[in-house]
Amino acid sequence: MARDMTIFKDDDDKAYLIYASEENYTMNISELSDDYTSFSGKWYRLFPGGHNEAPAIFKNNGKYYLITSGCTGWAPNSARSAVTDDLFGKWKELGNPAIGENSEITFDSQSTYVVPVQGKDNAFILMSDRWNPKNPIDGRYIWLPIQFDGEKLIIIWHDEWDLSFFDKN
Repeated sequence: MARDMTIFKDDDDKAYLIYASEENYTMNISELSDDYTSFSGKWYRLFPGGHNEAPAIFKNNGKYYLITSGCTGWAPNSARSAVTDDLFGKWKELGNPAIGENSEITFDSQSTYVVPVQGKDNAFILMSDRWNPKNPIDGRYIWLPIQFDGEKLIIIWHDEWDLSFFDKN
């Protein structure tokens, strides 16, 4: 089983498929072949029994970061985050990176993808989706800047912001 997935291409041009499996109870990281069309045979079970979905992964200063969502059907829940120095090594859970009002429901969304901001160091944007089960075609996205406190991720709601946000950090 492979569902609720994302692709991550590392700076060494290796690519990985990160996905929920075992009825979303386990995340897997599978290395892709050099031409990205099949699996290399190398894979890693991440957080067995953790019940995660919606993986969003990125790399900053040599560390890999993962943001996921718990599994509560259509209902939003707290985000989860983790960090490691090695995709196939021990991951350290960091807890919910969202802070402030509605952080316990990740601002009514779940992680989708992390966008690196070109031309800026340590600048990343979390893209999260908001599902509307009564009208699924009306799904929306929120985009929020990611901040760092050491290796911990911080995501705070902003009604409005622009890329100059990263000039202040």
